[in-house]
Amino acid sequence: MSEKISDLLAAAAVRADPVVRGVDDGQLPAGTPCAEYDVRGLLNHLFHVVVGFQALAADKEADFSTTPDYLEGNWRERFTTETGLLVRAWAAPGVDEGTKGSMSLPARTVGAMALLDLTVHIWDLARATGQDFTPDAEGIRTLGELVTQMGPTARQMKVFGDPRPAPEGATPFEEVLASTGRDPRWTPGD
Repeated sequence: MSEKISDLLAAAAVRADPVVRGVDDGQLPAGTPCAEYDVRGLLNHLFHVVVGFQALAADKEADFSTTPDYLEGNWRERFTTETGLLVRAWAAPGVDEGTKGSMSLPARTVGAMALLDLTVHIWDLARATGQDFTPDAEGIRTLGELVTQMGPTARQMKVFGDPRPAPEGATPFEEVLASTGRDPRWTPGD
């Protein structure tokens, strides 16, 4: 992984923002490629990840055992604010050194896990709501490394589904999606 995590998160946040803002309230009950979440549940999960990984960057614990409902008031604007705070948290001097969280994972790996959610789950949202989404190429290179490194453990912990075959001529991002158990060609109604 060559780029600073904060730079990769910033690039992901810029791409995530229009997708989140493009979700219509009427789409909140729609299904997503991430089978355990509808659009509302996925947005709440994303908010919780963004807030939790701010805490992890600051060497605090994050509680992922329950997910509050973040979709009150002007939640779209709040998502932009929270992703900005996430980027700043991971830009702090020395943040990518040592270990983070209760699993004592390397700090850079933890930051890349936030990048994974902010990229793959934004794709989930875009697919579910009929929006376009193009991830950052450097971020995808980093995520390819992360998925290869963490895939077996993530599948064992039920964070990833069983890998799916990538379609013929798959892009690097489609390979990441397939490695996390997603159908890269998923469409609503699948």
